[in-house]
Amino acid sequence: MAPAPARRPRRKAGRRARSSPLVGARGRSAEDWWWDRLAPSGSEYHLLQADSMLLVLPGPGPSRPRAHRRAPRRAQRLRSGSATAPKSKSRPRPEPAPALEQGPDAGWGDRIPLELLVQIFGLLVAADGPMPFLGRAARVCRRWHEAASQPALWHTVTLSPPMAGRAVKGNVKAEKKLLASLEWLMPNRFSQLQRLTLIHWKSQVHPVLKLVSESCPRLTFLKLSDCHGVTADTLVLLAKACGQLHSLNLQHSMVESTAVVSFLEEAGSRMRKLWLTYSSQTTAILGALLSSCCPQLQVLEVSTGINHNSTPLQLPVEALQKGCPRLQVLRLLNLMWLPKPSGRGVALGPGFPSLEELCLASSTCNFVSNEVLGRLLHGSPSLRMLDLRGCARITPAGLYDLPCQELEHLHLGLYGASDRLTLVKEGSSLLTQKWYHTLRELDLSGQGFSEKDLEQALAAFSGIPGGSQPALCSLNLRATRVTPSTVSSLISSCPGLLYLNLESCRCLPRGLKRAYRGVEEVQWCLEQLLTSHASPS
Repeated sequence: MAPAPARRPRRKAGRRARSSPLVGARGRSAEDWWWDRLAPSGSEYHLLQADSMLLVLPGPGPSRPRAHRRAPRRAQRLRSGSATAPKSKSRPRPEPAPALEQGPDAGWGDRIPLELLVQIFGLLVAADGPMPFLGRAARVCRRWHEAASQPALWHTVTLSPPMAGRAVKGNVKAEKKLLASLEWLMPNRFSQLQRLTLIHWKSQVHPVLKLVSESCPRLTFLKLSDCHGVTADTLVLLAKACGQLHSLNLQHSMVESTAVVSFLEEAGSRMRKLWLTYSSQTTAILGALLSSCCPQLQVLEVSTGINHNSTPLQLPVEALQKGCPRLQVLRLLNLMWLPKPSGRGVALGPGFPSLEELCLASSTCNFVSNEVLGRLLHGSPSLRMLDLRGCARITPAGLYDLPCQELEHLHLGLYGASDRLTLVKEGSSLLTQKWYHTLRELDLSGQGFSEKDLEQALAAFSGIPGGSQPALCSLNLRATRVTPSTVSSLISSCPGLLYLNLESCRCLPRGLKRAYRGVEEVQWCLEQLLTSHASPS
């Protein structure tokens, strides 16, 4: 009976010994098994686990995870250990803390110096204006609010009701809503405002300009575009309150002539720039200018509105030269200007000694002749730009007698205004011989010069003395009789040519009668002209 109890422990020990390998097998995961089978240690391959696959790649791979290296050692210790060894309770190891994700720093805006932040905002404001960017930036944080509140950033503002162009009731409601915001913005943000533009204001112009006169003492430029209800009291109040205001743009706005005249009488001594839309009331405003109301005026522009006005403009040349002697830019756009004749024995006026730009472009009948142009420019040696588009009565001989020697932009294009007129066929060479060394832009569109005359004129750009390149970068030869040889010679002589218009040129081959923009397109035109000229006809 004694040996029986001794056999039972041996069976249990054998069972424990036989079960020890299973413990090691269970300790290995499926990933360990695939790692050892597909890429064992010492081989020239390694495993890479992707989203839903296991890749076997050549070359040494990254080190295996620590859990993978310990799994075989744990199984070996279990095999060699005693079967009767007491089981030790393993303490749970603390799991490593998850790594914090490196996200954007929430406080980077507070660490930017205020001066640098104001400069950054200034670049954005210069490109897109202060509104609505500054209003949105002020809501980001306290530092941004402080930077966006700097009055120096609010020096140029354009105000337009958001519902402009819709129903009348909607416009009035939108203007009142914007006006309520301006009652706070004007004293708190616009203290250094210099340039203000109001667009599509129909009913609240007077309250807005009153706020401007109270809060914007540094205003220098005011533009009212498509605005109604501008009174004389409003403009006079603005002229008295804003002592630095010297530029006024009233184009496309309904303003009474008495209001403009009252403004000029108050602020005329400091006025530098004035823009007007021609109407029946413009005569009174021009009369104030002729009476030396604005002796410091430098820019004067009078243009027609959307609805063309066929009433001729009466503007005496000599009186304008006496009333505005410092004029630098004179633009009479799309007007039927009827200059008063000078009369026999009448001396010429003082001229415009500082005039740099004269624009008399028109798409209708124009009465400007060589005699009128001579009276205008006889004392303007510094003229740089001359725009005579539509002036079919101007001839090259009249232009050749002008005193300006360094003209850079000359526009003589005729766009449908010369159908009933006899065009000059010779004399274009006089223009290029005089200004070939300074001309950067030349427009001869629609002129009736002959092929030979154009060839002689454009040949002046290829014979510049000293080997220097011509300054010509834009040439419009639309609807002229220019020939392929003349065009190819011109392109070869002017490497800086960036624009060339050859539309409707009858003497050019088909496929080349178009406008070319950029150096690449102009050079492509030259290649096509040389190819077509070399190929047999």
